[in-house]
Formats: sequence, structure tokens, C-alpha cells
Amino acid sequence: MKKIFIIVIFILSSAVSVWGLNTVNTDESVEHSNAYSEEQKSIFRQSIPAIAKQYIGIPYKLGGNPPQSGTSDNSNLFFTIYTLAAKKADLSYKEYLPMKYLLRNLREVGENDLKNGDLIVLNDDHAAMIYQVEKTGKIHLIYASEKRQQILSFNSDNIVFQVYWLENLKGFFRLSDIMLAPAN
Repeated sequence: MKKIFIIVIFILSSAVSVWGLNTVNTDESVEHSNAYSEEQKSIFRQSIPAIAKQYIGIPYKLGGNPPQSGTSDNSNLFFTIYTLAAKKADLSYKEYLPMKYLLRNLREVGENDLKNGDLIVLNDDHAAMIYQVEKTGKIHLIYASEKRQQILSFNSDNIVFQVYWLENLKGFFRLSDIMLAPAN
């Protein structure tokens, strides 16, 4: 019995070692798996306005899932928009992340370099997604308002944008490249 136990342990540890060899990623394989084309990035960004507009006005609900329940909070709203836009570009969006973790996967961008899908983040880490940037520089934003209990849209010409969002601005942020990968 003791011999059988030792043999089983040896076999299992050998199997784990073999599996480990197959899952070790070199820097080159990680870069390759995260590589996607400029065309895919462009399709991703171009898809965001139409997708975001579908959710304007739906009810706010903490933990709501827009496609399933027709309700949403900010984290789920952004996750849904990014996931659907990634799918249109033959990409996959990494994963659902609560807002505080999503913010860790962003990189700051300048106000003059805004693109569809960027976020405006306030000092308290509240965020809105920039879902459309017009050639004139006017931006359209979407976010889940707990106070108003619905998904709201506004633009940079709105007085609230000037007196609240810009006055409390932490910065403008974009998804890190690691948040998107080729769909497989």
C-alpha cells in the first residue's frame, strides 16, 4: 500500500511538472498573445458610440448586468461596452473588474489625445466613459448615476461638465494594451 501511494505521488508530481512546462510563458509569447493590429484598435474604438447609446436611460442597479437584466452600475456598463466593442474588432476584453481594479489597468492620456472608450476620472475615482469624440473636440460621455438611478449621457458643452467634472478632475485615462487580446 505504501509503495502504491509513493508511485501515485511520483506520477502526479511528474504530470504537474510536464503541465508546468507547457504553461510557462516567455516574454516573447506574452507579447505575441497580446499583439493586435491598429485596424482592430480602430474598429474597437469606432464601435463604442453605437454600443454605448443602447444603454442610455436604462435603470441603475448595483451589480446590474445590462444584457441580462437591463440594469447596470458603472463597472458593468464599462465592461459591457468594452466587451461588445472588442468582439466587433475580433478581440477579447480581458475580464470584468470592479471600478477600483479597472482604474489600475489604465494609463493617463492628455486632454488633446482623447479617443472613444477613454475615461474621465474624478478625484474620488468616480468615472464616466468618453463614448464619442467629435472632430470639433466635443466629447460625449456616459456613466451610471446612482443618484439619478439611471445611465446618463452628457457632453462637454453641458454646464455640469464644466463646473463639476472638470473642477474635480483627476485625469483622462485609456485602457492599457494588456486589457485587449486577439480573440481565439
